[in-house]
Amino acid sequence: MLSRKNFIHKASAATVGLSIWDFLKPMQAQTFQQHLNKLAFATPSAVAQDEDFWKFIRNQYTVSANIINLNNGGVSPQPKPVQEAHIRNYELSNEGPSYYMWRILDQGREPLRNKLAQFAGVSPLEIAFNRNTTEGLNTIIFGLNLKAGDEVVLSKYDYPNMMNAWKQRAKRDGVVLNWVDLELPEENEAEIVAKYAQAITSKTRIVHITHMINWTGQILPARKIADAAHAKGCEVIVDGSHSFAHIQYKIPDLDCDYYATSLHKWLCAPFGTGFMYIKKEKIKNVWALLSAPVPDADNIGKFESLGTRSFAAEMAIGNAIDFQELIGNERKEARLRFLKDYWTQKVVKHPKVKLHTSLKTEFSCAIANFSIVGMKPEEVDTKLFEKSKIHTVAINHEAIHGVRVTPHVYTSLYDLDTLASTVLDIAEGR
Repeated sequence: MLSRKNFIHKASAATVGLSIWDFLKPMQAQTFQQHLNKLAFATPSAVAQDEDFWKFIRNQYTVSANIINLNNGGVSPQPKPVQEAHIRNYELSNEGPSYYMWRILDQGREPLRNKLAQFAGVSPLEIAFNRNTTEGLNTIIFGLNLKAGDEVVLSKYDYPNMMNAWKQRAKRDGVVLNWVDLELPEENEAEIVAKYAQAITSKTRIVHITHMINWTGQILPARKIADAAHAKGCEVIVDGSHSFAHIQYKIPDLDCDYYATSLHKWLCAPFGTGFMYIKKEKIKNVWALLSAPVPDADNIGKFESLGTRSFAAEMAIGNAIDFQELIGNERKEARLRFLKDYWTQKVVKHPKVKLHTSLKTEFSCAIANFSIVGMKPEEVDTKLFEKSKIHTVAINHEAIHGVRVTPHVYTSLYDLDTLASTVLDIAEGR
């Protein structure tokens, strides 16, 4: 056990928690390092099928053996190094909350900001910690200086909390919403970009893009849409809730002006952790959602006047980044896509099974949505759990009526074999 004295020393020295290696037993760490060395020159696609590697990763999670959790799109579990860091931070905080939270743990905030900024490919001066994507994007949506008649382009398949925020601005401020209607799955980038571009008028101020649509896992060509929007003088907001730490990219690759994501999804950070990004020169144009000394300042810190929050959870974000980098971004993306392809290929040829997600690499990764002809999504979802204790989620949104399946890095092929056989049984009426 790490002594409290050493823990405090590490925190005071701004080390942002412990590394993953601190939580592995020496022999375990040595064995895994040897395996990593062996895989160093393997391609991501080859590592994606190395079951020994992924078995080790699975063992770092404490997921239940009594259910098969395939709803990681809602929220993901944390690996043991993240859980343990969070618990240690929490226990330390409870020894003297106002001292250990504000004078010890909070000393790691700026080093953590630097670490997260490097991981995301942006400046530390451009990111603010918060609880989730909804909080980040609502801060931006409600903080922008928009007036009656200003137009916003968004999709009918954006996340409900964001659509509702824009609807509130329309009702309260007279902002006009222009809706893009997608036909999922979409497999033509040029057509997707054209739909957004055609919705832009001379009054459009903002184009809102969901990078990966939560209902089906559809990946949109965010950068190309952003380019089209900027060419017409619009600013761009990107919802990165499902794409961050899921598929490989850095925020500047999207060339967006505003961005937010949840870290408790694909990064597997503690529940209720996230961040938002605003281009440095745009910060002064966004009002702080909660009270700040100077709400229209050009300092990103104005968005962190949240009052008391979970320092223990925030400081464990660094451990989640360590775990992500231990796996490797490209390896993780390849594994997640491999898992999606693995189970879908087993069921897609059945005449009663319909996929609502593209199987092309550029349009999807881990998430897939399917339906069974003649059955409601709720019925399929219920039968999956009743027959095989498979936890998924039924989706009924616009034209999408199906069951969303979301594996993660800890998901085994056995889990997906069970899923596929159960789906086929249900389709056959067995």
